[in-house]
Amino acid sequence: MAKEKKKKTPIPFRLNFMFFLIFILFSSLIIRLGIVQIVYGDDYLREVDRTENDVANTPVPRGKMYDRNLNPVVDNEPRNAITYTKYPNTKTADMVKTAEVLASLIEKDTKKVTLPDKKDFWILKHPKEAEALITKAEKKKVMEKKLEQKDLYKLQMERVTDEDIKEFTKDELEVIAIFREFNSGYALAPSIVKNKDVSTTEFARVSEHLDEMPGVDVTTDWERTYKYDETLRSVLGKVSSSEEGIPNENIDYYLARDYTRNDRVGKSYIEKQYEDVLRGQKTRIENVLSKGEVIKTNTLTEGQSGKDLVLTIDMELQQQVEKIIENELRKTKAKGNTYLLDRAFVVLMDPNTGEVLTMAGRQYGRNSKTGLTEMNDFALGNITTSYTMGSSVKGATVYTGFQTGAIAPGSAFFDSKLLLAGAKKGSYSDLGYVTDVSALKKSSNVYMFMTAIKIAGGHYIPHRPLGINREAYAIMRNHYAQFGLGVRTGIDLPNESVGFKGVDMSTDGLLLDLSIGQYDTYTPMQLAQYVSTIANGGKRLEPHMVREIRNPSNEHNELGSVFKTMSPKVLNDLGGKDVWMQRVQEGFRQVAQEPGGTAYKYFGGKSYRAAAKTGTAEAFYDGPRRNQYNAPVPTINLTLVGYAPHNNPEVAFSVVVPWVYQGKPSDDINKRIGRDVMDAYFKLKEKRAKGESEAVESTQ
Repeated sequence: MAKEKKKKTPIPFRLNFMFFLIFILFSSLIIRLGIVQIVYGDDYLREVDRTENDVANTPVPRGKMYDRNLNPVVDNEPRNAITYTKYPNTKTADMVKTAEVLASLIEKDTKKVTLPDKKDFWILKHPKEAEALITKAEKKKVMEKKLEQKDLYKLQMERVTDEDIKEFTKDELEVIAIFREFNSGYALAPSIVKNKDVSTTEFARVSEHLDEMPGVDVTTDWERTYKYDETLRSVLGKVSSSEEGIPNENIDYYLARDYTRNDRVGKSYIEKQYEDVLRGQKTRIENVLSKGEVIKTNTLTEGQSGKDLVLTIDMELQQQVEKIIENELRKTKAKGNTYLLDRAFVVLMDPNTGEVLTMAGRQYGRNSKTGLTEMNDFALGNITTSYTMGSSVKGATVYTGFQTGAIAPGSAFFDSKLLLAGAKKGSYSDLGYVTDVSALKKSSNVYMFMTAIKIAGGHYIPHRPLGINREAYAIMRNHYAQFGLGVRTGIDLPNESVGFKGVDMSTDGLLLDLSIGQYDTYTPMQLAQYVSTIANGGKRLEPHMVREIRNPSNEHNELGSVFKTMSPKVLNDLGGKDVWMQRVQEGFRQVAQEPGGTAYKYFGGKSYRAAAKTGTAEAFYDGPRRNQYNAPVPTINLTLVGYAPHNNPEVAFSVVVPWVYQGKPSDDINKRIGRDVMDAYFKLKEKRAKGESEAVESTQ
């Protein structure tokens, strides 16, 4: 039987063409791979092996503060701390795992865990359930670019219910609290996870398990401590916490100066003013990264603690002055008719250098927890609050009279009531003929009025306008400013007030009020600068709180070498004839040392031979209870300025007690405080001199 011939099935043309295309594509791929391997192979290998260098800064302890006698005032207390450094390409899931391990080793406070923190953590731990919270339509909008991924996350956060998160256990809340700290840090910058109450057991546990927790480390942190508790705390200032880092309002300023966002910085007053000195030099660490992982670290420069400050303040004297203020405030408050009295201030200054020896202020306040009245530190009020100071400023008025030619040494006026058009103005009583010196001694208002009228080119005729030149306001204020009244003193503290100038210059009587310190307002620090200018013979010195800057010491209880000494800075010299200042100084001496002087009762016979000027100002209350009254309440401010010894001044002082009483009753709280403060200063000086003498004798 003959074989049946097989039929040949033809391959379709399209199939052949497809095989041809596949051949071409494979050929192109082979050629491309060859080019990659042969031509660019070395480049890609170098890219795989490429490393990146990133420099990070590690904070160091802040500089310390000492008083003028080298007693520690502000120190650093070392504390165990646990930190976390976020590396590039660290996955969120890995951070959660690390947080879970760390939570099993330490106790973490959960008070700061917020509702958003809980919702965020729930989304991380329940990805499928979180995905189900988004509709298909919303996902489609993302594809269409009508929504962004962050919008979907916001929707998820909104749709996580209280029911979803209420089941978190205490351990899970600790994990959330730790994860929260992890997220608050910045790449390659160590952030504090816990630095309070880290027990030695916790410290040891974490140290043993560091290899299980990438980014976690143990270190020694520091906390500011204050050796004199609340004394002068408001002036010393505050430092931001590790959680707070750089305050938002200053973030651009500090970032431009090589800070990181979680650095602690001085927030106020001395801590802020001397931030550049106190901050120190950070340790600079170079992190070598490959594929986003740190493979090596190199220390570029070793860190150095911040420089130390030696303050001008005498803390023992400061505490004694504060006690004097408190005692006198309590005694005066107990007398009645003093319901607005709530504060008092004292500044002691070296008139030859501008060094502030004490800057004391006390104020009644109410404890927010107990509701009870208590006495609080208000030292800042010496530069941030201002008052009408009364007759204490008359020394500037007399000297201005000399400078402008309105009066001459020995010029006399008859002190009796001035009968102005529509008003009567005078001294507390008619004093008869007074000269420049006796006018200061007896605190004559009329003498100052007549001086101001002559400065203004006016003439006194009873019941007639004075015809004064309105430019006299500016003339007198400019001369007062040479003493430091009505201008910034230049003290090395921020937020200094300049006081307030009266704006109404249409009435003759207001110029007369200005001449006796009852129109413009001044700060207690301005008053201290003013009297220091008189004490030293006419040089307005810039007051300062820092005496020296010292290099940090390697020894805990030793001071480093002197880096910088603050020299006295003369802001201006009054100039003029020596006799002009001598007349003012003699008037001040007679106030304190001659019978009939307004402060003789308190300073007469004192061995330190003080010079002084008292002040009583009719004012209006504008304190914290002002909104309780429909109209301004008339009240009396009491002040006192002075220096000692009168012939070789070593200390100048200002005492300011606002709103002491209302109406006719009088009080001498300003004079009692001034006397007691001067007594304390010279007794302390004598005690120290005796102690030094005994110490020398014991070594011989």
